[in-house]
Amino acid sequence: MLKNYLKIAIAVLLRRKFFTFISLFGISFTLTILMTSTALVENILSPSYPDFKRDQMLFLTRVTKKNSKEGWINSSSLSLSFIKRYVSTLKKPDKIVFYSFGNTANAYVNNKKIGLEFKFTNDVYWVATQYNFLEGKPYTAQQIQSAERVAVISERTKKAYFGDAAQVTGKYIELDNVNYRVIGVVKGVPRTNRNFFGDVYLPYTVSKTKFEDQGLMGNFGVALVAKSEADLPAMRSEYEKMLSKVPREKDFDKLYVHADGALEGLSRNLFGNDDSAGFGRMTAIIGAIVLLFMLLPTINLVNINITRIMERSSEIGVRKAFGASSKTLVYQFLVENIILTLLGGILGVVFSFLAIYVFNRSGFTPDFEGSLNFTVLSIGLGLCLIFGLMSGVYPAWRMSRLNVVAALKAQ
Repeated sequence: MLKNYLKIAIAVLLRRKFFTFISLFGISFTLTILMTSTALVENILSPSYPDFKRDQMLFLTRVTKKNSKEGWINSSSLSLSFIKRYVSTLKKPDKIVFYSFGNTANAYVNNKKIGLEFKFTNDVYWVATQYNFLEGKPYTAQQIQSAERVAVISERTKKAYFGDAAQVTGKYIELDNVNYRVIGVVKGVPRTNRNFFGDVYLPYTVSKTKFEDQGLMGNFGVALVAKSEADLPAMRSEYEKMLSKVPREKDFDKLYVHADGALEGLSRNLFGNDDSAGFGRMTAIIGAIVLLFMLLPTINLVNINITRIMERSSEIGVRKAFGASSKTLVYQFLVENIILTLLGGILGVVFSFLAIYVFNRSGFTPDFEGSLNFTVLSIGLGLCLIFGLMSGVYPAWRMSRLNVVAALKAQ
């Protein structure tokens, strides 16, 4: 019986190429967008190169000072002074990593200007992360203490600055008229990973800025690394206790410097505020977007199916006149829809692979390496199948109840 339904369904779909194409396009396009978006979000939030221990980290990226009386708020990254004076006193973290944000400099090669983003870091930065060193090694605590002008550069910077040179350790790279000796080359980090992206990495002690003169606000971020995920609550509790003891200056009465996980930090920046991480709002908004995104193709498929089936009213009338039951017709229409959905899902997977491959190679986000999430892929295919069935049930039921005479007269 099922074999007969399949034969009829395939024959009908091949005969009605336009409606088949539109249906396949809607399903595959929806799944492709879902999978490529997931690959981007997963790259931002999930543990990946070089911070594979991201689940064991709490990030401090923003200082917010609030004056409740005058009604103003001032936000910035952390100062090195705040990190040295307060954060470094914590005992619970296994490691305390700090690094700067958004420093840019120009380098010149053969009269060509190259814009590079460099990071100042401490030596623990290289211990807590797992950078892939293609040559050389990171700078040490001794080199930081001595303020040696040494640098670790990314593979992309090596190619841009030194061309096809096989080895560049020991050579010098010039940034803002200062020469730094290259001691290591690492595999690049995508810009989507704000905490660890950089073209050039330098010891924080070589900076021209007098960090000790700053107050609480500056240009640094911190990653507190726990020995295991189980230690995160205790580490956060110790940090919050330390923060409560930081003196409030005369110009503000509230101070916020949250220690957040990766997802928590993203939700706070996008949907929350200084008092809330915004998880509820983020969940509601993302849920509404996903539902709308899946619902619109379903509505389109329902309309397409109704139009497609209405055009076959005479066929339905003839089949009913020869004894086909409403149940038989419903089964046939559902089998057609299932085939369409499965074919659209397969095409969606293929297009997703191609889209992610092209995005990885496009250079739009250098060093980005997205991949398909097979859990999300399974859920996406399941949702497509459910919505595909839903989009076929109503049209099938409606047309199976057509009066034979009315169906034959419709054409």
